[in-house]
Amino acid sequence: MSKFSIWLFLFLALNSFDARLTLPFLKNSLPLRMDEFKKHPTSPIMKLPFLLLLALTAFPAWANVSLPAIISNHMVLQKSAKARVWGKADPGEQVSVALDLATGKATAGPDGKWAVELNLSESKQGPFEMIVQGKNRIAIADVVVGEVWVASGQSNMEFPMKGRGDAIGADQEIAGSANPMLRQFSVWKAVSFEPLDQCRGEWIVAGPDATGKFTAVGYFFGKKLQKELQTPVGILHSNWGGTPVEAWTSQGALATIPDLKQSSDRQIAEFNAYPQTKAACAAAFGRWLADNAREDKPSADAPAYAGTGIAADGWVKIQLPGPVAAQGLPANGVIWLRKEIPIDAKQANAPLNLSLGSMEGFESIYWNGQFIKATTVKDFPEQNAGRNCTIPAELVREGKAVIAVRIYAPVSTPKFTNGGSLRAGSLWIGGEWLAKAELEFPALTPEKLAAAAPQTLPARMLQQFLPSSLFNGMISPLLAYSIRGAIWYQGESNAVRAWQYRTAFPLMIQDWRARWKQGDFPFYFCQLANFGGKNNQPGEAAWAELREAQAEALKLPQTGQAVLIDIGEAADIHPRNKQDVGDRLAAIALANDYGKAIPFSGPVYQLVKIENGKARLNFASVEGGLVAHPVPATYVMRSLQNETAPMVRNSPQSELEGFAICGEDKKWVWADAKIEGNTVLVWNSNVPAPVAVRYGWSGNPTCNLYNKAGFPASPFRTDDFPASTLNVKY
Repeated sequence: MSKFSIWLFLFLALNSFDARLTLPFLKNSLPLRMDEFKKHPTSPIMKLPFLLLLALTAFPAWANVSLPAIISNHMVLQKSAKARVWGKADPGEQVSVALDLATGKATAGPDGKWAVELNLSESKQGPFEMIVQGKNRIAIADVVVGEVWVASGQSNMEFPMKGRGDAIGADQEIAGSANPMLRQFSVWKAVSFEPLDQCRGEWIVAGPDATGKFTAVGYFFGKKLQKELQTPVGILHSNWGGTPVEAWTSQGALATIPDLKQSSDRQIAEFNAYPQTKAACAAAFGRWLADNAREDKPSADAPAYAGTGIAADGWVKIQLPGPVAAQGLPANGVIWLRKEIPIDAKQANAPLNLSLGSMEGFESIYWNGQFIKATTVKDFPEQNAGRNCTIPAELVREGKAVIAVRIYAPVSTPKFTNGGSLRAGSLWIGGEWLAKAELEFPALTPEKLAAAAPQTLPARMLQQFLPSSLFNGMISPLLAYSIRGAIWYQGESNAVRAWQYRTAFPLMIQDWRARWKQGDFPFYFCQLANFGGKNNQPGEAAWAELREAQAEALKLPQTGQAVLIDIGEAADIHPRNKQDVGDRLAAIALANDYGKAIPFSGPVYQLVKIENGKARLNFASVEGGLVAHPVPATYVMRSLQNETAPMVRNSPQSELEGFAICGEDKKWVWADAKIEGNTVLVWNSNVPAPVAVRYGWSGNPTCNLYNKAGFPASPFRTDDFPASTLNVKY
């Protein structure tokens, strides 16, 4: 039987299916996940295994060569003597790959996997068509050859050019961004307990229709390289906001560090045991409620509390978020809340997401008197779990609507703890609510409450936070792809464990290098930007310790650090100035990897000498000399809202801000400081015998030391006093 006949058979079979279900199966040549079958048990797609089996038994066996998603149209291949291309085929099948003048051949192994290495060291840029030939022929269009960099980390690297607050100047940049030589492959989010060899994703080409999807840091980094080198640049965008460095490190690497191995094993075991833990907690809670006559009973007269047009008599005003407490409301019992909100024409006749944020107690939600959803003891909400539901479109009508919430509080006074999440769609619904008691439970003795009341169930760790979950799902599938280097922006989620980051961060870098099998490829990272409130007094700071831990990784070969102590926003952990971030990373790469004679670092502390009651600091990377930038009158709170706050000088008569000094008593005070040549002199008349100096040692320091090349000095300390995060473990 011919291949055409087999294709015809399969085409007719597949066309009998719902296209919405077959597309996930066909997308990027990935198999349909078992959970997709479970979601659609009666779907015609369930017939697919039978039809495929019929096809394979009725006709001679054969299989197409297939390629991973990253080997696809618009891809950028690394200009290298060993640019890898790989895929799957029948065991023993001969596969050839041709691109421009480079060719390679391979034989699929017993597992069907094959790979070739193309010598692209002398290749032109393209674009080319790449041909992969086995029993079938695949043509990959618009392939270019240039420089490929991984851009990874958490939300500040994930931050797109447009769509999540927008990078500063995004609209103008995107409008003029057409550049066929700048491209991005975006890895779809995926978690896994085992290393995967495939991912989902797609290549896009910079231009007005696509640039908004680029990682903003990666875009500006790639744009700078592409402009300076006049070569294609590809960014492999693999990021997940809020995640720790351990999630991006392999299990094999974590197992080499006893503390990290112990924590990793514990977290995975707790994650897997969570369903049993939750069931046990719910059962214990149920027994406690029964023993203490505190079981909930359905309200006999819900419309009297939840309906529309109810008189306000007997209701008291409260403010949310906060405790549901006022004169006449019980500490333990059942309390009703209600609030009238406006529904505009845009919201009407569409599903409305209702969020009550995190709260204590068990809620039942009503919309215009109609029951929507309840959280029960059997559900046993996790600690800080958000309480959310969707109001069906047919119930959302223009005009006034009444939200009513029945709160069953058998143990403690109910309260709402996350005010920002009190929302009906885009409308914030915090502020004034009405409250009324339905039932009050008899008081229990404090001893009985303390001894018997069940503890709130701790929140289950999301899988993307688990050790190795993102290495397995989002880095492992890229390991076969040839790259030039990596850029990294992460650390916010590790700041509370800053001292341990000294071990975990270099471990991840070395782990990636070992598993990519490309030697010590360049790895350049972003030091955490300034964030948080200003400190009136110098002291300890976890974020400062995290920055120091990042700088410790510079001891590894082929590493570099972009200092961002001047681009942050006090009230937004996601600063919108991503161009300076990308440009500073690009400067490191251009100088270290591409032979450009340009400065790429700010002043770096080298040593301290005590002279006549003052400390003299020496620096490397002065790049033409040290400079004291003017201290601005305000600092940025949130650039998106154009919100600023007045600057308060710590050392108002000093040329340099941000320095602190201490004597043997280790009591830190602000210091005066001035530039003398390529050194800085630091003193405070109340510290006649200084022993240590710190600079920029807070989450959001006011500091103004630069070099003439315009790069800020990296925060540092001259002491080795025990870190405040020393004993905080993973």
